[in-house]
Amino acid sequence: MKLLKDILYKVNINTTLGSTNVLVDAVEFDSRKVKLHTLFVAQKGLVFDGHQFIDKAIELGVVAVVCENLPSNLNKNITYIQVEDANEALAIIASNFYDNPSSKLKLVGVTGTNGKTTIASLLYALFQKAGYKTGLLSTVKILVDTKFYEATHTTPNSVLINHYLNEMVEAGVDYCFMEVSSHGIHQKRTAGLKFVGGIFTNLTHDHLDYHKTFQEYRDVKKIFFDELPKTAFALVNADDKNGLVMLQNSKAKKYTYALKTMSDFKAKIIENQFSGLLLNINGNEVWAKLIGSFNAYNLLAVYGTANLLGLESTESLTLLSELESVNGRFQHFISKEGITAVVDYAHTPDALKNVLETINDIKTGNEQIITVVGCGGNRDKAKRPIMGRIASQLSAQVIFTSDNPRDEDPQTILNEIESGVAPQNFKKTVSILDREQAIKTATKLAKVGDIILIAGKGHETYQEVKGVRSHFDDYEKIMKLL
Repeated sequence: MKLLKDILYKVNINTTLGSTNVLVDAVEFDSRKVKLHTLFVAQKGLVFDGHQFIDKAIELGVVAVVCENLPSNLNKNITYIQVEDANEALAIIASNFYDNPSSKLKLVGVTGTNGKTTIASLLYALFQKAGYKTGLLSTVKILVDTKFYEATHTTPNSVLINHYLNEMVEAGVDYCFMEVSSHGIHQKRTAGLKFVGGIFTNLTHDHLDYHKTFQEYRDVKKIFFDELPKTAFALVNADDKNGLVMLQNSKAKKYTYALKTMSDFKAKIIENQFSGLLLNINGNEVWAKLIGSFNAYNLLAVYGTANLLGLESTESLTLLSELESVNGRFQHFISKEGITAVVDYAHTPDALKNVLETINDIKTGNEQIITVVGCGGNRDKAKRPIMGRIASQLSAQVIFTSDNPRDEDPQTILNEIESGVAPQNFKKTVSILDREQAIKTATKLAKVGDIILIAGKGHETYQEVKGVRSHFDDYEKIMKLL
């Protein structure tokens, strides 16, 4: 049990009505999950306003309500705390409720458009191999040392974040690596957390359905680095023009990594093939099992972070060479017929371009690249024609298909993707709404030596149509067909 006045520590409060000397057993922002002795935080969401559910929450056993607007009818048996920002209040309260678990381990956040999952997952694997108990909060999964939980969001809600961090502390975890999304930063889900380091990968076109402009998207990412303490490190990709922007005004110790420019952690690609990468990192050669220049950046970020967290350089390089690719990130195999299949999460223009350029760099002769790709519904529409243009430019043949159409008309999405195809590339493209049929068609078109790229869903094992999720695994489908 937690005393209310203890968990309100550091919350910016405008008004308090009622006693703060009450016991609280749980913190909730979803009125459906409320039980006896709960503190309920009423948030204003994109779809629902938690203020509408205050009365329902009180009926279910709430003892205290945190809100931005006080209800017109106050219950004399309830404590009301009025705040300016309920999202920030929830994050700080959740952290205090669990006794600030982020301060009891070394928490590193990874943000950027592409590479977050790979970097966080590789860091988890590397530190596990180094003998440390490690935690992971990622798009793909949540790991408390070796205990697995399903992930539902890139950055979970602030109550869940602190719940998992607290479980990590209880399990004796030393390091936790966490993906930090722009949505998570903007919605203050990471407020109240103590980070020992932050990593910036890159910034490309994505999430403009939410942030509206690229500048706003960039500035939200920058907030994460602005708020790092001076005891933390900020490690940024210096080859991305936004990398140095992230360091402006940051109090953290500043470091850079790059393939092209001068940096603290520098790498050069010596060999790039389907079997892996030969890299020179800060003067040392290392063979890695991952593929492509985008993974060279990811590996360099991992190496730099390991170094900044105190691992010895030789040990880091040795462990780096043992790391395996993350599920759904350039996951590939060669069939007995000699056809290479690649499944990748590439769902942004830049990620798709990186993967296709990597395949074009690796292929040695007349192999044809056949790309299967779509775009998700209810998401950034502006990137759709760009994805169509890139896929048709860098592939021999392209099959546009459904991704997760969600509540949108799948054909409308395909029409918007097709609108970006240059006239000279029309003949390369075909649209097949059914994703399974699209993948099957790609296998029929492929000849010995050809490469099939299935992009957009990666690790996802479902397809969402009109609010219904059905099992669908790209890797599983292509494995079965080939």
